[in-house]
Amino acid sequence: MGDAVIEPKKGLGSERRGLRVAEVIRAGESFDAEVHAELADEPEILRADTFSLWYGESRALYDISMKLPRGKVTALIGPSGCGKSTLLRSVNRMNDLVDGVRVDGEIRLEGESIYDPRVDVIELRKRLGMVFQKPNPFPMSIFENVVYPLRIDGERRKGVLAQACERALRQAALWDEVKDRLKQSALGLSGGQQQRLCIARAIVADPEVLLLDEPCSALDPVATMRIEELISEIAERYTVLIVTHNMQQAARVSNFTAFMYLGRLVEYGPSEAIFSRPILPETEQYVTGRFG
Repeated sequence: MGDAVIEPKKGLGSERRGLRVAEVIRAGESFDAEVHAELADEPEILRADTFSLWYGESRALYDISMKLPRGKVTALIGPSGCGKSTLLRSVNRMNDLVDGVRVDGEIRLEGESIYDPRVDVIELRKRLGMVFQKPNPFPMSIFENVVYPLRIDGERRKGVLAQACERALRQAALWDEVKDRLKQSALGLSGGQQQRLCIARAIVADPEVLLLDEPCSALDPVATMRIEELISEIAERYTVLIVTHNMQQAARVSNFTAFMYLGRLVEYGPSEAIFSRPILPETEQYVTGRFG
């Protein structure tokens, strides 16, 4: 985890906290994340309880336990390969599409297990909108891109579709830019516009949670700034879980931040505290760029 060592702060609990996180993990010991007290009073919409995931024989997530506060933006940060995108994709069961995946533990949405065998995965994903790293508009018109989730759900009424399209595009701050060319191909939009279109498509069915997997990684700084502004706006309506490799972005857009390392949740708390006064030295080393 880098050559620099920050002495552990006092009051961290057990003697095990005197070891660096990586040493504890590599020694095969259990590791309980540092969860800040401020999270205790937050109402939750989603919770992971000792959730683990394997790709074949390779374990990617280790006993993740955390709750997602309702109506807030939560950022997942950590080095590449730490498991943050795997955890995000587990929330709407995208990992089901990967051969050899096995899970243990629970993830509950509104108190109900999303891995219960009786769960309709298609219905589940309607409640959990997803936006990926690279914009992925379909090769069809702007209008048809936005209303696609409603069409596959059986909606055919033109008035309902038109109203839903306008509402979603307005929420995605794209309506004024495309309202006169809704019948044109979405592939003609700029990268930033395409990503906002994908956000509109993700929210048109009014999901309970919006999942964003590094939504700005393929965008230029101007488009990135616009997406960040949009996240702040839509957070007034939706619970948002975002994976980002950009520390400054996480600090700007999120209310809470969870730091992950080697498939474990390490520290989780209010973003302001994570970036200015983290409990663990490893968190401080990461957010200040000293490793990762």
